[in-house]
Amino acid sequence: MNTSEPTTAHTSIFRRPQLACSRREFLMTAAIGGASLVSLLGPASPASAAAVLGRVYTISGRNTVVNATYPRTEFRGMWIASVLNVDWPSRTGLSVAAQKAELRSWLDLAVKRRLNTVLLQVRPAADRMWISTLGEPWSAYLTGTQGKDPGYDPLAYAVSEAHRRALSLHAWINPFRVSVGSSLTSLVATHPARKNPTWSFAYGGKRYYDPGIPAVRSYIISVLKDLVSRYDVDGVHFDDYFYPYPVAGQSIPDATTYAKYRGSFTSRETWRRNNVNVFIRDVHLAIHAAKARVCFGVSPFGIWRNVSSSTLGSATSGLESYSALYADSRAWVKSNWIDYVVPQLYWNQGFAAANYNVLVDWWAKQVAGTSVKLMTGEAAYKVNSGGAWNDPNELRDHLRKTRAVSPVRGASFYNATAVRTNSLNSIGILAAAHYSRPALPVPLPNLLAARPNTPKIVSAVGSSAGVKLTWISSGVGEKIRFLAIWRWDSTGSVIPYIQSTGTYLRHVTTRTSTTQSWTDTGVVRGQRYWYMIQAISQTGIDSSSATAIFIRA
Repeated sequence: MNTSEPTTAHTSIFRRPQLACSRREFLMTAAIGGASLVSLLGPASPASAAAVLGRVYTISGRNTVVNATYPRTEFRGMWIASVLNVDWPSRTGLSVAAQKAELRSWLDLAVKRRLNTVLLQVRPAADRMWISTLGEPWSAYLTGTQGKDPGYDPLAYAVSEAHRRALSLHAWINPFRVSVGSSLTSLVATHPARKNPTWSFAYGGKRYYDPGIPAVRSYIISVLKDLVSRYDVDGVHFDDYFYPYPVAGQSIPDATTYAKYRGSFTSRETWRRNNVNVFIRDVHLAIHAAKARVCFGVSPFGIWRNVSSSTLGSATSGLESYSALYADSRAWVKSNWIDYVVPQLYWNQGFAAANYNVLVDWWAKQVAGTSVKLMTGEAAYKVNSGGAWNDPNELRDHLRKTRAVSPVRGASFYNATAVRTNSLNSIGILAAAHYSRPALPVPLPNLLAARPNTPKIVSAVGSSAGVKLTWISSGVGEKIRFLAIWRWDSTGSVIPYIQSTGTYLRHVTTRTSTTQSWTDTGVVRGQRYWYMIQAISQTGIDSSSATAIFIRA
């Protein structure tokens, strides 16, 4: 019978098992521990010897097969916006039960689409969606009243529910926006911006903290350090808002700040960029000092500079984050002040002013030689808005492009509502083409490269429901965040390598206890299979070995 044997770096044959008309029960069990462990463990690296049914093998050999269609690791994100109740909560004043139910439905959507990361906006406007005593009020987007306790801890609940679903959760923070209105008196009396009225300015009908004031930057950093130290978030995420987007006929009112804090700077524009640069650098240091495993990422506006402004810029002709927002995103990458970057490439392929493909290639060159991981920000909300966006394949083709550009490690989609709406079935088409298998988190060894302990398969038990795989894992050493399970049909003629692709990745789950199980309902009677399991740390580092069992269904 034809089989799929992911055995060596030179062999990768993908075939489906032949269907059978019925099943029979089986029990393949290997005791773990003591002398029985020694007798049952197989060779530590792949060998040409035939596998023994029911035997548990420890595998440490690795191959170098890559598969762009089924990557082993990939960032697959979805932004869940809370400002103005864009995504969650859908409106203010919902009950605790209703807010929780809505949040669970967003997380379930991410699982359904085989995403692995949610970026949840928990500080939309100098407010918060977690318990804190540092002065910032509860967000009005929860209850309708700024400062009113929602009756639970939204961030703690979100982290718990995300991890329960084997999703990473990044706390999305808007650092400098104080309010979507301009009045200070609209804020609660205890708000830091009201207690420090010189800390912020009104511009374009909104209010912003002044990035040029050192005390402002220090305060925001203290908020982030407190969050990271007390919550089990996987990352902290900034969007594209630093200095405000330009408003015609208005100037940013920071002349007093500039006069006071300019130092040796003779250009206010350069000084503003330096304020943001220092802030990004210091946030990065503070987060890693609080918890080394928590990553820091930014999703800047997609154009740094046009080539007409700088020979280092992209072949584009749009607004520049460098000059319009004073966000020198290229410097952050080159200085390794961020761990990942998700430029908002919210344009279609072939768009004259900002061609998606041109910008993908430009950003890929910027991360070269750095430790910064590149993902693309995708405009799911633009589908069916006219022109090229009326093509249901536009987003699918974006990922076809990025999968061919090796520095790109994934994508994130704005926004959750657009992912759920699935206009023109664009998300369905994309998922069918690119997300037919799960993917593990992108490794971040620059944060922490310690490997978790290897989980041990205990048994594989067949029933009418499928194959129940049971394993044990250790709570000692580097914490196991996720467990990855592969399964493929095989003749058993060779002992496999640790899987380097996602081709046969069937299930990713969270470690919840020493002994866990998962039932695989996709097996066929009489077919022989390999099951393999590995542990994954919070920073995406896998265990040095895997365990595997060869069975007949």
